[in-house]
Amino acid sequence: MNNTMTFQDAVKTWRLHWSGEFQKRIAALFDVNPGRVNEVLKGRRRPGSEAIARDSLK
Repeated sequence: MNNTMTFQDAVKTWRLHWSGEFQKRIAALFDVNPGRVNEVLKGRRRPGSEAIARDSLK
């Protein structure tokens, strides 16, 4: 689990989260620690990714 989440991974994380996927499963998909997923969803890591994810759904 040494991979880093890219900005695009963070955008995908938001989409997966909104579709009901669990944080632990999202982390496994990107081979990262679940804490990194939580940081994205709390806005501490990859700021702006939520807005891009929302815009991509329109």
